[in-house]
Amino acid sequence: MRIEQRLAERGLELPEPIKLQPGLALPFPWVRLWPGRAFLSGHGPLQPDGTLTLALGKVGADVTEEQAYQAARATGLAMIASLRDALGDLDRVTGWLRVFGMVNTAPGFTRTPAVINGFSDLILDLWGPDAGAHARSAIGVAELPFGMPVEIEAEVAVD
Repeated sequence: MRIEQRLAERGLELPEPIKLQPGLALPFPWVRLWPGRAFLSGHGPLQPDGTLTLALGKVGADVTEEQAYQAARATGLAMIASLRDALGDLDRVTGWLRVFGMVNTAPGFTRTPAVINGFSDLILDLWGPDAGAHARSAIGVAELPFGMPVEIEAEVAVD
């Protein structure tokens, strides 16, 4: 329970599963397990109760870079919660392999790597530089579901 202990030491709380809008169904799993791997579907930033964070909209217009950094961090916590639900034990994650970060950008906002650092900094802090290191992309997009400022997907190694 090493990762759970690190979360507790940092005062971090994993959110409840996302609360979807009435009538919306998502026909895919949040985590797809495969021998030696877990593929995480795109997640967004959640509050502890599973609702979307309050900072919604385009980064560089409606949302500041710092708010978006915090949203990327909150997205990381949502992804960790999904991993815990799927694996039962976060210590089964032996490596973060690939991360794809999308930022809902206003025209001219190009600091997408700084936004997705909110996610990467969290993962590196919890898993350390060996297991937490990951290949990563951070791109700007015109829109994201529900007006989220960030969406992140990932692939991790599991035992």
